[in-house]
Amino acid sequence: MSAPLELEPGASTAAPESVLEGAGKIEGRSLGQIAWTRLKRDKVAVGGFFFLIFLIAVAILAPVITHFVGGNPNEFHQDLIDTAGGTLGPKSAYGGMSWTHPMGVEPVNGRDIFARIVYGSRISLLIAFLATLLSVVIGTAMGVVAGYFGGWVDAVISRLMDIFLAFPLLVFAIALVGVIPDRAFGLEGDALRITLLVFIIGFFNWPYIGRIVRGQTLSLREREFVDAARSLGARNFTILRSELLPNLMAPILVYSTLLIPTNILFEAALSFLGVGVQPPTASWGGMLSSAVNFYTMPYFMVWPGVAIFLTVMAFNLFGDGLRDALDPRAR
Repeated sequence: MSAPLELEPGASTAAPESVLEGAGKIEGRSLGQIAWTRLKRDKVAVGGFFFLIFLIAVAILAPVITHFVGGNPNEFHQDLIDTAGGTLGPKSAYGGMSWTHPMGVEPVNGRDIFARIVYGSRISLLIAFLATLLSVVIGTAMGVVAGYFGGWVDAVISRLMDIFLAFPLLVFAIALVGVIPDRAFGLEGDALRITLLVFIIGFFNWPYIGRIVRGQTLSLREREFVDAARSLGARNFTILRSELLPNLMAPILVYSTLLIPTNILFEAALSFLGVGVQPPTASWGGMLSSAVNFYTMPYFMVWPGVAIFLTVMAFNLFGDGLRDALDPRAR
């Protein structure tokens, strides 16, 4: 018979229940909590996320910000322009940068560049978000229906996707926006232009996300939980809404964050070509288009270019980090 264990001097005995009581409650974590924990470890993605939050706040608070710095984005400052020298550039060095105009002023008219960058973020983000939302809604609906039902439904929707993907979107956008009158569909001015851009960009880009959703649906419809729902008598609509869509949210969310910067670039390209939002409304693409005529003054082109570059890069970095966080196979 083995001898009993001896405790060291000063050591106290404790019942197992009291030890477990001090260990705390063991709680499970949902998939969302696990993804958030993984996302927080990616400092680059978190940095991109906070920059996007900052950019959205700047766009929402544009009137407040420009009230203190920059002023009215459409106000002319002819007194800051050197009309005697013939260049029609700012009188001061570095493009007229000062405490009142931190990014300088535009040539010829002297409008504040900082105020126009701030107000231009409203146009770019509004069009990009609404166009992405339209693409996601149409693409998700088409992709889920095609992948789940298959057969002739899948064949028709897949051929429709091929037609849209082969469509010359840029040429069509230029032609359509160019022939639309100043007043149509009960809208006019900037409201009409923004609505047209959202429709063109969003409606013709849905096949990209539609193909992704269709491929994921083809895999999910053969899973056990879908078979279990069918065996319990669930209707097709119930299976699509309660079983498939929750499992498709991760790829939809990731692709949406990667589609937004693409739409920002497309809107900037249309504004650069003169068929986007019309002057004097500020837009980043329109500012770049105006800067082409003053290529000897690079500062005029740098600021809107930097704004587009940082915004697109932040969305891409956050989208990549979100994809890694939601992918269970990623390390």
